[in-house]
Amino acid sequence: MKSITIIRPDDMHLHVRDNEALQCVVPFSARQMGRAVIMPNLKPPVVNVESALSYKQKIINALDKDSSFTPLMTLYLTDKTTTDTVYQAADAKIVAFKLYPAGATTNSDDGVTDLFKILPVLEAMAEVNMPLLVHGEVTDNNIDIFEREAVFIEKTLKPLLDKLPNLRVVFEHITTADAAQFVINAEDRVGATITPQHLLMNRNHLLVGGINPHHYCLPILKHEKHRLALLEAVSGSNSHRFFLGTDSAPHPRSKKECACGCAGAFSAHAAIELYAEAFDSIGALDKLEAFASRNGARFYGLPENTDTITLIKKEQHIPASFSFGNDELLIPLRANQTIAWSIDA
Repeated sequence: MKSITIIRPDDMHLHVRDNEALQCVVPFSARQMGRAVIMPNLKPPVVNVESALSYKQKIINALDKDSSFTPLMTLYLTDKTTTDTVYQAADAKIVAFKLYPAGATTNSDDGVTDLFKILPVLEAMAEVNMPLLVHGEVTDNNIDIFEREAVFIEKTLKPLLDKLPNLRVVFEHITTADAAQFVINAEDRVGATITPQHLLMNRNHLLVGGINPHHYCLPILKHEKHRLALLEAVSGSNSHRFFLGTDSAPHPRSKKECACGCAGAFSAHAAIELYAEAFDSIGALDKLEAFASRNGARFYGLPENTDTITLIKKEQHIPASFSFGNDELLIPLRANQTIAWSIDA
């Protein structure tokens, strides 16, 4: 297949940072996506409706005046989140709450220390039909970093779903065969996002030939068998449970290439092209539209976008870097390399 036209996709897991950095990265997503679920892990985190709406306006202000891109806002779940905040969020059309286990990833220090101590908040979310977006890793330092997702399923996710039979959950940026199988076996109230890097790369891309800090993300890249399991999941009979979520996470080069580099991979510059390459690699381009444009909208109860984009099998060269405000540089996935697909202008 040399070209494919799909409904304009949505990014159901996106970081756009703040201030000058935000202005640099938002246009990349707006060029491709109709909507994006915006992550709330700023400093300070977005914990109430007022700050979420203020953040939304910043994103809108960074768009061209004729852009139809719509940011979908979330709130950061903490030990201090109240049921009143849940009801206020529902009234304000906030789309979800995000669970960061404290210390799990970038800007997660304010995250939840014990999920089962805030059950009334989760019960209120179930009552108003608001999804919980889960960064699904345990934070116990005694657990191998490559096993933290699988342990989270057994210790946290299964008990949570048993306790709250009406709570809808998005298992974010899954990385393992364990997680894929769990979602496949779950009820339709459970969905999952998958990033382009976890469909295209394994831990060799991070570690072989020296550590590549721009491939360091959390959850960390896994063994090849897990990458293959994710590809099978997005193209299999229960693929409606999986949808596009880039987890595109921009950091300045100076904070990636240092002794304690930030976790996160920037993919928003060519997200849908990277996904097309992944789906094409297994002969499943016919499954791309559902994954990118239908499944996420259905899970969130949104209408599908009304326009389309066309992808053509034409190599594009990715720049070595992009500007990132304050004289910083942003290094993208595939920096100074090529991607097999392009958007037809």
